[in-house]
Amino acid sequence: MANTGEDLSQFDISQEEKDKLVAEVIRYVLFKTHQNSGCPIKRDELTQLITKNYRQRALPALVINAAREKLSTIFGYEMKELQRSRPSSTNQGRTAQQSFADVKSYVIISQLPADVYWKYVEDVNTAHLTGFTFVIVSIVYLAGGKIAEDGLWHHMRRMGLYENEENHPVLGNIKQALEALVQQRYLQKDKVNGPEGNTLFYELAERALDEAISKKIKEYISQIVKNDGASADVE
Repeated sequence: MANTGEDLSQFDISQEEKDKLVAEVIRYVLFKTHQNSGCPIKRDELTQLITKNYRQRALPALVINAAREKLSTIFGYEMKELQRSRPSSTNQGRTAQQSFADVKSYVIISQLPADVYWKYVEDVNTAHLTGFTFVIVSIVYLAGGKIAEDGLWHHMRRMGLYENEENHPVLGNIKQALEALVQQRYLQKDKVNGPEGNTLFYELAERALDEAISKKIKEYISQIVKNDGASADVE
């Protein structure tokens, strides 16, 4: 406890004030995650929340780390930090420099085993969105991590998903469902200038590049290949 007092003395705040800030960050993270369908929360947002009444530069790191620990031990969520990835064609120049303004963000991920989460936690009303996300990310992954917009829609049309469809019985507006994956940072859009004009590409973003998700995609694809091989043997 003495160490805690020493840590807080440099910020000129009490333990009670720190606990209040931690609680505010946790409430904000949980609310925004629910409100924005799992879109990453920018570190800048949390920093502004913490420094609204305090000006100590190192305080946000202390409070955010404490909030991450409490989310894990009490709520069973990992507050995972994402390093924003950049489109492959913008590694240099103005766009690349702009992206550094939004370098870090956070998402919360359940620490429950997958089978327990699916059985007791996952909302059956949103399970279809999880499936949609997984399929679209798998398509881009199989294309080498990047696919032209026309190519992606070609694959989606084969699944009965059309770009002009606004009232799909499960997904609703298909274009909006796809755009949500960009907002949630599973995908990012990259406009490339070519001899025939601009071509829009969809590329894997940081959440899809996460090791755990990448592993699941590989397992999913391996299972499909295995099942297709078994079907061919039966025929």
